[in-house]
Amino acid sequence: MNYLPETGYVRVANLIGNPKAYPPIPAIFPFSKSTLWAKVKAGTFPAPVKLGPRITAWRVEAIRNHIEMDGFR
Repeated sequence: MNYLPETGYVRVANLIGNPKAYPPIPAIFPFSKSTLWAKVKAGTFPAPVKLGPRITAWRVEAIRNHIEMDGFR
């Protein structure tokens, strides 16, 4: 959880990583973008919030809670 800010929002790249970014963004969860969305749909991952018409993000507090309660499932 060293890569998560204390509060605020994170986007998909912050959760699953992006090795092509400069500097590279390390992954917090060891699964793909499609698996992330499947987990959201199944209700096993926190739901994101819409910040704008093309901006979807997750509350850091929800991600931290998910890691503490459920681990990396």
